[in-house]
Amino acid sequence: MSVSRPKPAGLHRVVVAGAGFGGLFATKRLRGAPVEVTLIDRTTHHLFQPLLYQVATGILSEGDVAPATRDVLRHQHNARVMVGEVVDVDLDARTVTSLALDRETVVPYDTLIVATGSAQSYFGHDEFALHAPGLKTIDDALEVRGRIFGAFELAEIEPDPERQAAWLTFALIGAGPTGVEMAGQIAELSQGALRGCFREIDPADARILLLDGAPRILPTFDERLSTRAAEQLRRLGVEIEVGAMVVGVEEDGIEVQGADGERWRIPAMTKVWSAGVQATELSKLLAEQSGAQLTRRGQVEVEPDCTLPGHPEVFVVGDLMGLDGLPGLAEVAIQTGLHAASQVRRRLDGDATPRRFRYVDMGSLAAISRYYAVGERGAVRLWGFPAWIVWLIVHLAFLTGFKNRVAALFNWVTSFFGRSRYERTITRRQVLARGALGASDSLVTDSRPGEEGAGP
Repeated sequence: MSVSRPKPAGLHRVVVAGAGFGGLFATKRLRGAPVEVTLIDRTTHHLFQPLLYQVATGILSEGDVAPATRDVLRHQHNARVMVGEVVDVDLDARTVTSLALDRETVVPYDTLIVATGSAQSYFGHDEFALHAPGLKTIDDALEVRGRIFGAFELAEIEPDPERQAAWLTFALIGAGPTGVEMAGQIAELSQGALRGCFREIDPADARILLLDGAPRILPTFDERLSTRAAEQLRRLGVEIEVGAMVVGVEEDGIEVQGADGERWRIPAMTKVWSAGVQATELSKLLAEQSGAQLTRRGQVEVEPDCTLPGHPEVFVVGDLMGLDGLPGLAEVAIQTGLHAASQVRRRLDGDATPRRFRYVDMGSLAAISRYYAVGERGAVRLWGFPAWIVWLIVHLAFLTGFKNRVAALFNWVTSFFGRSRYERTITRRQVLARGALGASDSLVTDSRPGEEGAGP
């Protein structure tokens, strides 16, 4: 075990746990303040999670959506980056313990900003993760990419028609933005980018299923937008099953239960889970030590100023925070991270008055296909090409770093205005042992177990 270096004279120590939107924006907001910021994250990159589905479907590379955190903060001299997973917080001693491989590090703090985000939820069926990975990390996106492109490869050499059909069946479980966007992109991939690439199969024969236990897709959007999105997906050939809960996930298929209780099985070799999220385990630890309550999704219920009850020196922001029923959106994480950092600045200036966090709803967007998206903000509703243009602009603005914006724009031009998908490379280590490149030891050498919408 190692202990962080002592506090420099006169500097207030701020520890930020998590380099997602909340943690990174809080850190950047403290630039120039008389503080020493330590940003701790289990990865070395800041992840733009809303675009992971484009990494999985060959539009963007992982570098486009995940710039190195050290590079992002290289000019902020009052911030340092430390790799490690936060495994303990001692509220009484005011220390944070992180673990990197077998090295444990303890960092003291004067103010703590907890922004460790959320994880995939399988609603008590974690065994589903083995055959239906989610899309929460770069590892997930690369594994899903391996499964998708590998499925077409295995279908090409499969002599059995029924098994070939199973390889060409893709099940997206959960019809929130992630599931909807994935379904649209797999449909366009099969009908466009892969056209003419195979000799024994026609990729356009792929069957794409979008399933959700809710009565409609995009349940958090206006119903009219949900209907328009469903119509566009059906035009692309996507089969939509709502009111259908996935109650079983196996290597070669899924078991589905309808609203009437009837069950049926669908052969499908490739499954992607986007049916739910839950707060990270750190929420339980904070709740136990502070007496705070947890929401149904495991979030920590905080004070109106985003602080932990009884601990004004601890801010909980983003997906980990339970406040006013706010959704787990990037904009919520950004605004709460900025709010926490602004509170720290005001306190250092002598103003210790708690300021209530007020969320400004910037709206929601979902890209269904090329040139078609849906979006809403307040009473404004957009769909089709205008919404798609707004989607492009907003996502370019949110990407961190000039190089990332240029790379993403180039890849979007080639993918959306042409039909190329340059990011189609897959490796053996991206695929499960049973995986999309078959169970043969000669093809696969690695295995590991692994938002929106209603699952089982």
